Amino acid sequence: MALKSSDLPPLVIDEPPNVLIAGAGLAGLFLGILLEKAGIPYAIFERSAEIRPLGAIMCLSPNILPAFEQLGLLDELMSFSKPSRTGIMYTETLKEIGKLKPISAEILGYERILFARPELYDMLFRKIPSHKIHMSKKVLSFQQNQEGVMLRFSDNTSVHGDILVGADGAHSSVRQHLYKTLDKEGLLPKSDTKAMSRGYISLVGTTEALDPAQYPGLLQEDSESFTFIGDKNTPYTWVTYTVPGNRICWNVVIQVGITEIADEQFKSSDWVPQQNKEMMDSIRHFKTTYGTLGDLFDVTNIERVSKVYFEDMLFETWNHGRTVLIGDAAHKLLPSSGAGAVNAMQDAVLLANHIYDIHPTSYENIRTALKEYKEGRFDAIKEQYPQSYMAAKLRYGHTLSERILRNIVFNWLPESIQQRQMQKNTAYRPQANFLPQAPKRAILEAIEVGLVDPSVTTSENEWDFQRSFP
Repeated sequence: MALKSSDLPPLVIDEPPNVLIAGAGLAGLFLGILLEKAGIPYAIFERSAEIRPLGAIMCLSPNILPAFEQLGLLDELMSFSKPSRTGIMYTETLKEIGKLKPISAEILGYERILFARPELYDMLFRKIPSHKIHMSKKVLSFQQNQEGVMLRFSDNTSVHGDILVGADGAHSSVRQHLYKTLDKEGLLPKSDTKAMSRGYISLVGTTEALDPAQYPGLLQEDSESFTFIGDKNTPYTWVTYTVPGNRICWNVVIQVGITEIADEQFKSSDWVPQQNKEMMDSIRHFKTTYGTLGDLFDVTNIERVSKVYFEDMLFETWNHGRTVLIGDAAHKLLPSSGAGAVNAMQDAVLLANHIYDIHPTSYENIRTALKEYKEGRFDAIKEQYPQSYMAAKLRYGHTLSERILRNIVFNWLPESIQQRQMQKNTAYRPQANFLPQAPKRAILEAIEVGLVDPSVTTSENEWDFQRSFP
């Protein structure tokens, strides 16, 4: 079915472009909030009837917090967050490996914060006017030409717009349809036809409210954070963090190819609670500073426990015509979900800036804006991949070479190098150029809020790398 010109906007209009956002994840919601502030028309379409975000720990760094402050969301974000000021890494027998030595918030301007992921999602979802978000809208296909884009859904409905944003995650329907079309036309790079790699499996959950008398660390202002790395007979990494509401978030990671149960979980397509429980039962005896993992499992709603694959892939093609990809749809990093969230929201900030600058709304101006967005963002993302692989090896790797590497890094890397790298990692802080800039908080000029240097990258994986050092 060909697009009808009469159904679409004029070729050139004086109004802002109408943006169609596929996906109501963090990237799509954050972009929607930005466009709302910019006065740009948009609508969000989510394939699910109801979204149940992972009940896992999530972290945000100074790299995205200025944008939250611009949007007037920082205070609310802090209300369900705890600063991450301390952290200890242990062996599976609770022998201390090293401690986190963070840089002062006075230097960085903002503290790294931790919280349960559903709280952030709920906050962002509430900021979108109800008439601008549409659930149960699974993308079936789309067509685009010089006059507009038409998005079709599996319920036999369709919608027209000027720009289509694929913010629908690692297995993006928008990307799949775009790539299928480009492949037929001989325009898709071979690298974009490869499947994402999966090297780790993670189980994540958050406990119910606990008794501070039994868990006194819950009352600390900052998050009590512990990481446990097993030996060759216990090839897992498990992490605990305290979050507001007297709860503990936990995360268990296992490398595929190391144990039989991990390989069975990897091959299984069964994501029901009972399947997750089988893996949980096999690791109940693992020690934590709170007792065993089983003690935490017993006070966690099994329905809210999620199994997650740590996948990675950097796609070359982010845009074509009126279509653009952001977040996991364009780039999937190992191993921390925090890295994906920060990068996805940074994508949203920078894309919103380019969309805001489109005037008048024409096919060529849209193509140029989306092209410049990709060109300005791609290298910053690409540079993070080698660092994310290193972080995964150090925290989650259990092969002999990875254990040797971990021993060398934990015992020989100077703290001064860690501190300098941390300052560099937190320097990249894009903000919306159509809103008042967030106050300059940082002491060091090199990391002042608002500094955007594409040669400097940030990654929660890099932070994870740093926080593991003694």
